[in-house]
Amino acid sequence: MVSSEEIDRFREDGYVILHNFLSEEEIESMKEECKNLVEKLIPSEQHDTFSTEPDQHFKRNEYFLTSGDKVRYFFEDDALNSKGELIMPKNKCLNKIGHALHWWCPAFKKITFSRKVRDVISSLGYEEPIVVQSMYIFKHPEIGSVVVPHQDSTFLHTSPPTAVGLWFPLEDVTIDNGCLWFIPGSHKGPLYCRFKRNPEKEGPLLFLEGKIEFEESQFVPCPVKKGSCVVIHGLVIHKSGKNITSNSRPAYTFHVVEQKNTTYSSENWLQPTPELPFPSLNTSA
Repeated sequence: MVSSEEIDRFREDGYVILHNFLSEEEIESMKEECKNLVEKLIPSEQHDTFSTEPDQHFKRNEYFLTSGDKVRYFFEDDALNSKGELIMPKNKCLNKIGHALHWWCPAFKKITFSRKVRDVISSLGYEEPIVVQSMYIFKHPEIGSVVVPHQDSTFLHTSPPTAVGLWFPLEDVTIDNGCLWFIPGSHKGPLYCRFKRNPEKEGPLLFLEGKIEFEESQFVPCPVKKGSCVVIHGLVIHKSGKNITSNSRPAYTFHVVEQKNTTYSSENWLQPTPELPFPSLNTSA
């Protein structure tokens, strides 16, 4: 599934596009499963908002912190009024659903643990890969928010760094509808920030330590066709813009880390649980 040239590109740039990775049937299967999840959502029940803005991290609550082994719903900030009530149709203002679609939802599980995904991760040198989280990202028109520059290892820290993301656009992705932007080669630099659990009883449950350094002129856009697979190194700096088109830009993504000779930080927000230990990628779907 991955050529030597593509592996070289990944190691040089910190990301690579694998074209025509998903079939039309696989794409539609995930979109249909997501539609069913949204239909099951009862807006009056507990939910949360999601933003990558640094000051929003301090507002994260138990709903977010305990979502690693569940399927939970996160709205855009603009979707709620000051009382936390939904003021828009639920299918128009979700930011994402996470963080265990890869285990509890058959269509997403089938892709995550597919042979072709295992081949990609194996070709990158992973011997004992485990899946730690997954998300369906909506990027709805107008309300689909900006994702600020970040490194995935900020949230999924291991020693040594081994986090890698696989990102699957389910519609064509353009500059106008919020494509990914990368700083090629930035994965060769340091990890600038850590997103940690707060060990203190007082104060926020989570906090962001450090500040990422970048220049806007360094970013390169990454428009891709639906069904592609974008492989993202955990240290590469990337972002995405607002969706200014009239259509949504959905994507499925999940993250893998190496288990062999690697320590997964106990300070990470996301931790394995008795209900869902991080599953081996080599598990059959």
